[in-house]
Amino acid sequence: MSIEAVKWAMDDAPMLRTPAGKPDTTARHVLQAMAEHANSKGQNCHPSSTRLQYRTGYDRRTVQRAQRRLELEKLIERDGMVEERVRWKLALTIVRPASDWDDLKRAEEEERAATATRVRRHRKAKDVTHSESVTETDAKSVTGGPVTDSASVSNALELRYVTDSASVCNAPSAALTTNEPPVEPPTTSMAGVGSSTYSPQGLAPSAPIDDAGFVVTDSMRRWAAGVYPGLDIEHSTDQFVSHYRSIGVNRHSWPDAWQKWIREDAKRASQRQQQRFGSNVVQLPNGQTLTGTDAKVAGWAALAAKLAAEDSEDSA
Repeated sequence: MSIEAVKWAMDDAPMLRTPAGKPDTTARHVLQAMAEHANSKGQNCHPSSTRLQYRTGYDRRTVQRAQRRLELEKLIERDGMVEERVRWKLALTIVRPASDWDDLKRAEEEERAATATRVRRHRKAKDVTHSESVTETDAKSVTGGPVTDSASVSNALELRYVTDSASVCNAPSAALTTNEPPVEPPTTSMAGVGSSTYSPQGLAPSAPIDDAGFVVTDSMRRWAAGVYPGLDIEHSTDQFVSHYRSIGVNRHSWPDAWQKWIREDAKRASQRQQQRFGSNVVQLPNGQTLTGTDAKVAGWAALAAKLAAEDSEDSA
């Protein structure tokens, strides 16, 4: 290895350029690896392709293409064969121009100047608004008219009183209590729902249930009281009449429709009772509350016997 050949390959040899104008670093690296095998005059350089691959890390074809480019630029030339390998001679007399160093220094200075310009432009963009240019506005001039005081707002909100939570739970449909004087509701056609004849009042048009003259007979009341002793028959009947007056539909048999309503109302009451006491307690439609499997079976058996006895009495 010759220091002169290595220095020439490192510093003094011309830099090859790619078709895009960039430095050909691959050819430069191969030339430096070859210089390590040349003498002080750049002669007797015959490293194998495997050795150059090992030094550079390139594959065989990349090394061969780089040597071909160096040969075309006259930086290396063939000088015979040694052990079936090409012997190369390096052109130590060909040096790069001194302007290459000046060009690099000038490019570095231009890059620094461009970087400084970008930094100044960025800082200027951040400092667009200066504290001296900000207009100060007096707080009194912001609102031209009077502003409602917070205390008066609180007082205005306190004029409205709401029914306490206990009464709300007991009456979910209760009206909101305020400090305004009570107003009596006007008389409507629903005012006489609870009457014994269930007839509409006022000038409202009659519903099919009124035209049919529906009434709850004594036998219907006895049936309901016997089968569902815990059910409020009057309340359920009022709900039944109000429902069919509101929807205005007709039924083929109003007594049968009333019995169906009573059954469903008793079923709903039983479900509400179950939800109140829990899933382990069951209340029968007749109002009896059962707990445990034996009590349930006995209660249903007694109810079946009672219904069978009533049916036999009616048939007799």
